[in-house]
Amino acid sequence: MIIITIIFAIILQVFLSVKKVSPFLSLLIVALLTGLLLGMDTSDLIKSVEKGVGSTLGGLALIICLGAILGKILEISGAAEQISATLIKSFGQKNIQWAVLLTGFLIGIPLYYNAGFIILVPLVFTLARKTGLPLLYIVIPMAASLSTTHCFLPPHPGPVVLVNAFKADMGKTLIYGLLIAIPTVIIAGPFLGRILQRIKTDTSFLFAAEHNLSEKKLPGIFTSFTIALLPVLLITLSVLANNFLKESSLFKTIILFIGDSTIALLIAVIAGIYFFGLRNGYKMETIMQWLNDAVSGIAMILLIITAGGIFKQVLIDSGTGEYIATFSTKWQMPPLIFGWLVTAVLRVAIGSATVAGITAAGIVSPLVATGVASPELMVLAVGAGSVFGSHINDSGFWMFKEFFKLTLRQTFLSWTVMETVISILGLIGVLVLNMFV
Repeated sequence: MIIITIIFAIILQVFLSVKKVSPFLSLLIVALLTGLLLGMDTSDLIKSVEKGVGSTLGGLALIICLGAILGKILEISGAAEQISATLIKSFGQKNIQWAVLLTGFLIGIPLYYNAGFIILVPLVFTLARKTGLPLLYIVIPMAASLSTTHCFLPPHPGPVVLVNAFKADMGKTLIYGLLIAIPTVIIAGPFLGRILQRIKTDTSFLFAAEHNLSEKKLPGIFTSFTIALLPVLLITLSVLANNFLKESSLFKTIILFIGDSTIALLIAVIAGIYFFGLRNGYKMETIMQWLNDAVSGIAMILLIITAGGIFKQVLIDSGTGEYIATFSTKWQMPPLIFGWLVTAVLRVAIGSATVAGITAAGIVSPLVATGVASPELMVLAVGAGSVFGSHINDSGFWMFKEFFKLTLRQTFLSWTVMETVISILGLIGVLVLNMFV
C-alpha cells in the first residue's frame, strides 16, 4: 500500500505539473493527500506541515535571500558584465570557449541560473557575430557552466535545500561539488560544444549587444571579482581552518564564524552595497529597492521549496521514509546510485530540477539518516540527478530554445544532451569521490 501511495503521489504531481498548476500548490496538495492516504491522523498531519515549514526555511531562507540580493547587486551594478568582459578580453578569440566557460562558472556561483543566462546571452550573440564561430560552439560552454554550478554548488537553492535536508556540511559540499563540477563542465562545455557546433543554427536574429558593455561605467576588475567570489572564498577558508587550526584558537573561531554560509553571504552583500552602490553615488533608497526586487523575484522559489519540505516531512513522519530506505538493500543498489536514479526519474517526469531534488530528498533522507551514505555526496548525487534528461516540461529547455532560435530537434540534440551529460558525469564523480571520503 505504501509504494502504491508513493507512486500515486508522483503521478498526481506530474499530472498537476502538466496542467500548469503552480509547483507550490501542487506539492502542498500532494503532501496533504499523501499523508491522509498513508493513514496519518489529521492533527499529526498538521504538525508535520508546520514542522516541515520550520525545518526547511530555518536552514536556508536567509541563504537564498542573501544570494538573490548579491546576484541583483552584481547584475545592476555591472560587476557581472565586468567579469565577463575581462575574462573574454584576456583569453582572446582562440580560447573563446574557455573564456565563456570561466565567465559562466564565476557568474554562475553567485547568480541564479536565469539571471546568469539573461546576462550572458547578449554577450554570446556579440561573440558569435564578431568571431563568426558557430553559435552552439560558444553557447554550450556558457550553458554548461551555469547549469553545473546550479546543481552542484551552494548557495544555489537546490544544493542548499539538500544540504539542509540531509544535514550535510555546507563547506564540504562546496569543496566536493567543485571537485566534481570542474571536470564535468570542461567535458560538457568546450568538448561537447566542439561536437555540437556541426548543428546548423539560424544566426540572422542576434541581439544588438555591441554597445552593452560601454554604455555605462563598469566597476573595477579587482572589486568585481573579489565580491562575486567572496562567499565561496570565506566558506572554503572556514573548511581549511576547521581541519588545520587548533580547537582553542581565537583565529579559528573568527574564521569559522565568517565562513558560515549565511554570514559569508551577508558580508559579501554589505561589501557590494558599499563598493557597487554607495561608493558609486547610488542613494540608499535605490539600493534598498534592488534588495526588494531581488527578494520578490525569488519569493515563489521559497514557497516551492517550503512545499517540498512539507512533502518530505510527511513522508518521514508517516514512517514511509524507513520503508523506502529498505529499497536500496532489496534492490541491491548502492544508496548514492539510488538517490541519483530516483531524482532523475522525477526530473524527467516533473520537469523542474528544484522540485525533483526536494521531492527526492524526502525519499532518500532515511538513507542518509541511517548512516549508509555520506550526506555531502548524497547532496551531489541528487543534484546530478536533478538535471537529467531535460525536455519539453522544463522551462530551461524552452528558454534555451527560444533565445537561440533553435528547432525542437536542435534543442534536444544540444540542450537535452548537455544536461544529460552533466548528470551522468556528476554521478560518476560522486562514485569516484565515494571511494576516497
